[in-house]
Amino acid sequence: MSRSKAPSPSAAPSDRAIEPLASDNERMILDIVRRHEPITRAAMTDLTNLTQQSVHRLVEGLIERNLLRAGPPRKGGRGQPSPTIELVDEAVYSLGISINTDSAVLCLADFGCNVIEEMRLGLAPERRETTLQALSDELSAMLARQGISRDRLLGLGFSMSGFFISGIREFNAPEPLRDWSLIDLRPDLERIFQLPVWLENNATTGAIGESLRGAGLSYQSFAYLSFNHGFGGGVIIDGKPHLGAHGNAGEFSGIYTPAESLNRPALQYLLAALQEHGIDIHSVEDLRNRFDPSWPGVEEWLERTMPTLDRLIATLIAVLDPQAIVFGGQLPVELGRMMIARVRKFSDRVHRYDVGPPEAELVLSQTKGDAAVLGAALLPLKLSYFL
Repeated sequence: MSRSKAPSPSAAPSDRAIEPLASDNERMILDIVRRHEPITRAAMTDLTNLTQQSVHRLVEGLIERNLLRAGPPRKGGRGQPSPTIELVDEAVYSLGISINTDSAVLCLADFGCNVIEEMRLGLAPERRETTLQALSDELSAMLARQGISRDRLLGLGFSMSGFFISGIREFNAPEPLRDWSLIDLRPDLERIFQLPVWLENNATTGAIGESLRGAGLSYQSFAYLSFNHGFGGGVIIDGKPHLGAHGNAGEFSGIYTPAESLNRPALQYLLAALQEHGIDIHSVEDLRNRFDPSWPGVEEWLERTMPTLDRLIATLIAVLDPQAIVFGGQLPVELGRMMIARVRKFSDRVHRYDVGPPEAELVLSQTKGDAAVLGAALLPLKLSYFL
């Protein structure tokens, strides 16, 4: 599989962007199949601006490349059942790694954007080299379990909490990840995993995972709120991640003043509030797994936090006009429901003639597992083969 090092406008900002492995029209066909499979060629044509002959030629070429194959005939209607087309899930595989303040997660996905296996290291990732070597060992064991050779891996999508500070995409990560911060991680990642590497922050890969395997199947344009130790997000416009000029689109915490930032919806502050009330809980992942809405400290955190969240949601609706706003990251599901129920709606505001604008739907993340590591695993696939 040859890879060009020429810059790609669809890739994340980087001095070493990797060119897509399919043409724009091929990527359109593959993305249509991904979203609608199994799908007939006639139905595929209806979703493009191409002629039936062009779609047929593109599909045949992708079948020859073992990226598409004939699926089960679609029954219904008159005459013979229509043959369908589907992705060849085992055509290629992709690896994702997500580093949070208290977790390191590894994910293996196939060409159909399905999770083959996801595992979480049983150690906090403070030390970079130790963590990466442990992840490499786990990858070898994972590939052996699944019977997949390394040469079937397309690349590594790597994501981490924090924002980018330079053109080579160095992270400025939260304090527990100091060893990962302010350095170019790509050489270490390429040395250890022997794969092409894509770098992105966790909030954006969470949005990408959501766009491919979650709310994005229902909404083409949405804002993704990533509740973690810190607080950030991602933006998906017309099915594509909006990264911004420096790769930092979705750094929602940046709208708050230093005084306000203490009341932004970062889960580190909920942890502190719970600990002050004697709750024995010490990590965001533990909070996610054990959350109890009756814990003392939850209500006071919500009262303090919701005004800052309301302002952000109003800003996103006014500036982006998304179809939906997705509550994701490491947010406990029940806490997410409580927050959505308390958001101040546009319908509560005063509008001219008592008529307000349409509102974005507020929804919980619809991905299974860790959306950030899923998005990291799907990042090489999306930028190489899909739209």
